[in-house]
Amino acid sequence: MSVHDQAIAKMRLLPDSLVQEVNDFIDFLLWKHSGKDSSLWFESKEYIEMAESDFSDYLSNLEDYENHLAGGEI
Repeated sequence: MSVHDQAIAKMRLLPDSLVQEVNDFIDFLLWKHSGKDSSLWFESKEYIEMAESDFSDYLSNLEDYENHLAGGEI
């Protein structure tokens, strides 16, 4: 089985939300290795959306942690 086949088989097992993340990562890799100025990636709409998404997840998790801490659960 080729690497492509292995990757596709693994992707078929993922939930849709993770497939979207894989798709975004593939877009990043294609952009990074396309010969274009990869520093432009960090200014792109896609990068900003990904960064904001990851940051909002972090804030949500931090709030949950603080609530558990304040409630004496930790």
